Amino acid sequence: MRRISLIPLLLVGCVQLPPTPEDIQSRKFESVPDKAVIYIVRTPMDSREAGTIWLDDKAQITTYGGTYYRWEVSPGAHRLAGFAGQSGHIELNAQGGQIYFVRHTVLGTVRSGVQFTNLQKISDQEGRALVSKARLL
Repeated sequence: MRRISLIPLLLVGCVQLPPTPEDIQSRKFESVPDKAVIYIVRTPMDSREAGTIWLDDKAQITTYGGTYYRWEVSPGAHRLAGFAGQSGHIELNAQGGQIYFVRHTVLGTVRSGVQFTNLQKISDQEGRALVSKARLL
């Protein structure tokens, strides 16, 4: 009788894909002179539940644990808000040529769904560290 080791098969499923060209470009953290750049990032240890964020009630993204998104916006006041339930929000007075980092936290389970979301502006150092560990949406 032949024995097949499952360990190599399991490890193959854990191979991380190389970053896309967009991901590489986003991780350069380059500012845009006439725009503000907002990075939305979720930690890898966050809930498995998806979390939706609105930008000024016009654009939306859905984040997952261990992901990030780069938004280029016009200078001025912007409102980032979660969707449904106990959704958090944050107001940013964005300036052209500046980069902002916002941590998006989602708490919930598959059974109960999203129970709580939070948006928090974080430091440049913490934001860059989190983005470097995350993958671009």
